[in-house]
Amino acid sequence: MNWTVRGWFDRWWKIGIAGMLSFCVAIALNASNAAHFKTQAAQVPQVVISTLGDFKTFNPAFNSEFPNIFLYTSEGLISENGETSEIEPALAESWIISDDKKKITFTLRDGLKWSDGHPLTVDDVLFTYRDVYLNEKIPTDFRDLLRIGKDGKFPSIRKVDDRRIEFTTPEPFAPFLRVLGVGILPAHALRESVFTNDADGKPQFLSTWGTGTNPKDLVVNGPYTLESYTPGQRYVFRRNPYYWRKDKQGQQLPHIERLVMQIVESTDTQLLRFRSGDLDMLGELGSLRPEDFSLLKQEERRGNFQIQQGGLRTGTLYVTFNLNTGRRQDGTPLVDPIKSRWFNTKEFRQAVAYAINRDKLINNVFRGLAKPQNSPISVQSPFYLSPEQGLKTYDYNPQRARELLQQAGFQYNSQNQLLDADGNRVRFNLLTNAENKLRVAIGAQVKQDLAAIGIQVDFAPISFGTVIEKMNTSLDWECILLGLTGGIEPNDGFNIWNPEGGSHLFNQGPQPGSPPIVGRRVSDWEREIGNLYIQGAQELDETKRKAIYAKTQQITQENLPFIYLANQMAMAAIRNRVEGVRYTALGLTYWNIAEQKVKPD
Repeated sequence: MNWTVRGWFDRWWKIGIAGMLSFCVAIALNASNAAHFKTQAAQVPQVVISTLGDFKTFNPAFNSEFPNIFLYTSEGLISENGETSEIEPALAESWIISDDKKKITFTLRDGLKWSDGHPLTVDDVLFTYRDVYLNEKIPTDFRDLLRIGKDGKFPSIRKVDDRRIEFTTPEPFAPFLRVLGVGILPAHALRESVFTNDADGKPQFLSTWGTGTNPKDLVVNGPYTLESYTPGQRYVFRRNPYYWRKDKQGQQLPHIERLVMQIVESTDTQLLRFRSGDLDMLGELGSLRPEDFSLLKQEERRGNFQIQQGGLRTGTLYVTFNLNTGRRQDGTPLVDPIKSRWFNTKEFRQAVAYAINRDKLINNVFRGLAKPQNSPISVQSPFYLSPEQGLKTYDYNPQRARELLQQAGFQYNSQNQLLDADGNRVRFNLLTNAENKLRVAIGAQVKQDLAAIGIQVDFAPISFGTVIEKMNTSLDWECILLGLTGGIEPNDGFNIWNPEGGSHLFNQGPQPGSPPIVGRRVSDWEREIGNLYIQGAQELDETKRKAIYAKTQQITQENLPFIYLANQMAMAAIRNRVEGVRYTALGLTYWNIAEQKVKPD
């Protein structure tokens, strides 16, 4: 983060000395903590990884961030193979799909248990879907994934017997089986909170299993339980003694007894911690930074680790403008009306896209370890539309950018500054999360590129938590540089493309419990994309599905609600002592965590 120092020199000097002392103390504490866990590692098979910040919830129903604790603690009826993307049995050992494609009957494994030893049954599945995910009183984004058809109807769920449960959809719904990988919740631990209201008349479940909850009170079904959490320092996961999976020799999984996730709020510090041996993996929940790859590749043998590559990442990296034309209840516009007119002009967004030099971005920031990105759908998906197949692209062309701006009524003054038709200087704020140094570097280049066409960008990296609060709650932002996770099934992004979805970031509707938004407008192309996603989910013929999703990609690239930048290579550095890691862009390192082992030191 770039700090602006204000005030007199002596005040700055005092702050600097205090900061240096705090930094030294922090380093000493981290070194002490690392030594403590190294000592424990000699006694207990464990892996030490890292994350950039504290997570927002311990309740799976309210999770909207990646990474999260549920990668290790939660499991659904089915799972997705991180290498092939094939659907595989998880809590359900098998399923039968009816001839009309509207009914799926699952058979649960025999003898399943929760981490507290309580039986995991069909009643838990029924509770999870009927009483939580489909409960209108509980604001969970998972409900968007279960909406079916144009009317957004939900499936019905019926208990067949002690081991079988039946889901019936109002019409064929192609992604439905994959959707059912969401985590199952323990009825015996959470039912009372769902059906008991607080003083405000809301279910107590809304405040249940927050990050202040004692981890020992969390009941889970994944390979690990959360043993402890020290805010700002670490999460410690312990092997779930009741996890259902076994290896080929009949040994219960997971093999690794403990997983320590250190909270390291800087990618620079993460690199230092890995090189010093305090971390066993780097890039395990995303990807190595390109500059880290260049350095670490030379140290593989000496550092006793290997860099695994997983192909292009499945997520997206983008710049997006706040297109919301709504107002707060007191009449205050969410976005300055002058700037809102710019942002909602298609030619303005297209000009910005042409002005960003992606080749320079890839060469300088990504060190060549990326490719231009043009679609919201991951390249690994069979529904991805490539530029060769007709997808519109925005190769670097500042002259074309200027032409588009002038056609839209913008003009240049004698200082080559861009003005709108009313003479207002074109200037806006760009936000990103300061913890991610790669994004900070990208934002700096975007600022520079747009300055070349007369636009002044005030670039302000801030904490990730503040970015999320602005996007989801206050809606107080103009332009943001962020990323989204991707995958194989396009419908997983329905809550982003559905105009009423909980993650429709660029034109966010009111969130549950938030004040209403007055005067929010949804454009025709937004509606069309949302309707096409509904049609794509209804269509069972894969060729026809591809045509539908191809059209959505063409519309997004024409209207640019997201200006996509670059698709980075997925890479992770992994200690040789950790065996069985199968790192992929689809599953990163966590998807087969139960099978991984640690060699004795």
